[in-house]
Amino acid sequence: MEGTIKRHWEYICNHNKEKTKILGDKNDDPICEDSENKFDFSVMSYNILSQDLLEDNSHLYKHCQRPVLHWSFRFPNILKEIKHFDADVLCLQEVQEDHYGTEIRPSLESLGYHCEYKMRTGRKPDGCAICFKHSKFSLISVNPVEFYRRDVPLLDRDNVGLVLLLQPKIPSTASPAICVANTHLLYNPRRGDIKLTQLAMLLAEISSVAHQKDGSFCPIVMCGDFNSVPGSPLYSFIKEGKLNYEGLAIGKVSGQEQSSRGQRILSIPIWPPNLGISQNCVYEVQQVPKVEKTDSDLTQTQLDKTEVLVTAEKLSSKLQHHFSLSSVYSHYFPDTGIPEVTTCHSRSAITVDYIFYSAEKEGVAGQPGAEVALVGGLKLLARLSLLTEQDLWTVNGLPNENNSSDHLPLLAKFRLEL
Repeated sequence: MEGTIKRHWEYICNHNKEKTKILGDKNDDPICEDSENKFDFSVMSYNILSQDLLEDNSHLYKHCQRPVLHWSFRFPNILKEIKHFDADVLCLQEVQEDHYGTEIRPSLESLGYHCEYKMRTGRKPDGCAICFKHSKFSLISVNPVEFYRRDVPLLDRDNVGLVLLLQPKIPSTASPAICVANTHLLYNPRRGDIKLTQLAMLLAEISSVAHQKDGSFCPIVMCGDFNSVPGSPLYSFIKEGKLNYEGLAIGKVSGQEQSSRGQRILSIPIWPPNLGISQNCVYEVQQVPKVEKTDSDLTQTQLDKTEVLVTAEKLSSKLQHHFSLSSVYSHYFPDTGIPEVTTCHSRSAITVDYIFYSAEKEGVAGQPGAEVALVGGLKLLARLSLLTEQDLWTVNGLPNENNSSDHLPLLAKFRLEL
């Protein structure tokens, strides 16, 4: 019988400076200053490993005993984990469509969740789900994002995203909505151009959904398997809000591979104008020049102006987005500097899964697009600790008898100050 891995809650207060770590279970309350006008909620992000993908990639699970790989063994374990941690919002990746319909959705609905699902395009059998507790939120809108685009040759992969706008259920208090996004970006380490474009498409949808009437953005939680490691250009772009990709090798974007020999450099711009997304990762309003019937010269002048604008846009190698996003996890253990890992199988043990969130307004002035205000940023109260690769091999890696995916669930507790 294998041992079980021990994970504990790390409590974080005072603008993300870690104050105390305490062993505990799901019912422990973070030791933070209390506030009357607040809304606390928890979020889990979990790649549950689609059974079809497991069977198609059996070489990754050579270390596993066969019985632990069967769906009939894995699903009860995954459900037990979800039940134990009892998160208010679940962002699940690699949710297989047939299992979702027959087992996953009915089981989660019986636990008080409302579920939304977006299947991958093409003939891919899995997708992303966002589920939330009826008792905590009501649904404002559901916004699926398909990264496959027939009219853009670059975007020939079937990955998807899902963005929900949720209204906290708070008696007698006006609260901003919360925008929750979930995605599973392309795996291929050599195609950083596709990964960055998929991310830009997700950010554009988030920008559209989270945008409020007064021009500000509501708080955002962005979860998923980003198939990129901490410190990589893609990761840095999410956190810093800007990326100059001039001269960047296409295979260096996600940091999954060390060698960049023989790799081509990202083109400028990465994606073509007909995608309809600017270098600021927002949807572009296509400018159609006015045509004056009476004056052909004027018409030509306006067309020339439009052409100049398009050309200037094309030459920019700088990507930006308007959100101030922090990562729930620090990715390295503070005492040892050893990396945390979120996934572990026969080939590798790395971090590719994240929960990003709109940090409270603090030092936002230096951010690109800082003129865009954020209403009620989120405070990170606690996170479920991650593990080292060594920790995971003491229980024979992932999946194992107790942990039934090749990814660990990520879990965070947030506070929205009202």
